[in-house]
Amino acid sequence: MLFEKLYIRMSILKRPRFLYKIFKYYRKFFGEKDPGDLPFNFNSEPSRIEIIQSIIDKKKYSSYLEIGTYQDEVFSKIKCSHKIGVDPFSGGNRRMTSDDFFIQNKEKFDCIFIDGLHHYDQVKKDLKNSISCLNEKGIILIHDCLPKNLSAQAVPRTERDWNGDVWKSLVEQRTKHNTDCYTIYADHGIGVVLKRENKNLLDLNNENFEKLKFQLFYSEHKKIMNILNINDFMKVLDKY
Repeated sequence: MLFEKLYIRMSILKRPRFLYKIFKYYRKFFGEKDPGDLPFNFNSEPSRIEIIQSIIDKKKYSSYLEIGTYQDEVFSKIKCSHKIGVDPFSGGNRRMTSDDFFIQNKEKFDCIFIDGLHHYDQVKKDLKNSISCLNEKGIILIHDCLPKNLSAQAVPRTERDWNGDVWKSLVEQRTKHNTDCYTIYADHGIGVVLKRENKNLLDLNNENFEKLKFQLFYSEHKKIMNILNINDFMKVLDKY
């Protein structure tokens, strides 16, 4: 897992285009067929920074945890009385992997933002660990839940602009009874996990969510992701 994290950082900083091309051609000939692009356009929608801050202010949250701070583009701008940012390479104030952080962590948080390694298995672990240290009436937000096309969600990574297969972890969580999940249509898709009974349980019988195909996302994204615009989500938050 540490190698995968290092690879992601190298992918961004050094742009190993030859690796991208190798993975892209392999996927083209041996992988899933590309159904095309989805008409996502987030240009007129609020940023993740604006959304996180508005939620913190609205609910008067006092503690914030960010998993995956990278260059502090989010962490440095969030205003909250108690902030912890976790990243093994840069940013934040805890230099370690999220796995190591959760092993030693004894705190609970009001708002948790997950934006670390964008692989299903890691996001699943980060989400499970976050739920266990979330205060009652707290909220978990997950970045990059709405990839525009097959390449944007492909693992291994083949594009510089990349969401990973984060969406699969939220789909899996939507099949569970103990959390209520949504996706805000903004900033590449912001998944939301509320600590309450699931109000819209997803009936998807699947034994291995990592093996979900992008074709399912392409054709059923509104249903499986439970997508809301920011105004409608804020109405949900009013009753939480």
